[in-house]
Amino acid sequence: MNRSAGTGQRLTGGIILPFLIVTLIWSSTWIVIRDQLGVVPPSWSVCYRFAVAALGMAVLAKMSGVALRLGRREILFCGVLGLCQFVLNFNLLYRAEAHLTSGLCALVYALLLIPNSLASRLLFGEKVSGGFLVGSAVAVAGIGLLFLNEYRASVTAAPGEVLLGMGLCVLAVLFASAANVMQVAPIARRIPTASLLVWSMAIGAGADAAYAWITTGPPPFDPRPGYGLGILYLAIAGSVVTFPLYFRLIQQIGAGPAAYTSVLIPILAMALSTAFEQYRWTPLAASGVALALGGMVIALHARLRQARG
Repeated sequence: MNRSAGTGQRLTGGIILPFLIVTLIWSSTWIVIRDQLGVVPPSWSVCYRFAVAALGMAVLAKMSGVALRLGRREILFCGVLGLCQFVLNFNLLYRAEAHLTSGLCALVYALLLIPNSLASRLLFGEKVSGGFLVGSAVAVAGIGLLFLNEYRASVTAAPGEVLLGMGLCVLAVLFASAANVMQVAPIARRIPTASLLVWSMAIGAGADAAYAWITTGPPPFDPRPGYGLGILYLAIAGSVVTFPLYFRLIQQIGAGPAAYTSVLIPILAMALSTAFEQYRWTPLAASGVALALGGMVIALHARLRQARG
């Protein structure tokens, strides 16, 4: 079997299930993150999440027989990745949700595919086909309609609050994209995914703790059962289960196509919001969903054809 045929087989077989798992779990995390805001400062909530996640990943690595010992250069790489993904990205995201609805934050995150694709093209020469660009444009147009709908529905606070939340969310997307694109680097492919995540999450949690202590003082904890269960859900399901699958997707199909989870996620997140937060659908929102899904199908179809060669 030639290389292009093997790639196509992986894309149609081993990619679909991880893609769906990541999409479904991360669709639900937005509501849980929203519930984390309140008694505990965001930085401490982020710290708790990734401290538990690092421990869970270490257990998973040991059960899988993966060695955690890495060289100095590899640990440095993990540290930079951890700062981008598990410190800057999530601290900005949690703060953005204090100013925006969870649905609107999820919609902004759908734009992750743009910096992912452009950075991969510029840094690693990853091809971007015309079909992928067309599909991306259609999907972004759909997300734009959803964003407009959410913006109109969410301007109960001052416009400055909404703009601040949007700015924080866009910055979070850029740091998430940097971490995503790092997975395409040769050094990332040499490090076992479990080892990479253990070190990145542990270093990230340590940096989160240092920042939280300096800015807000000693660690508090919300005694509500929902808060503790939320930390466990975000750490285990939302991190230990999903990040290995997502990072593997990036290495197999590229940072741009993998980011299409972030196009489908807000649509499912809004469906959950409909069920649990009484989100009201409008013709504008329905049109946005149709365009986003159509664009995703066009772009992924183009990527599959390109992979098959």
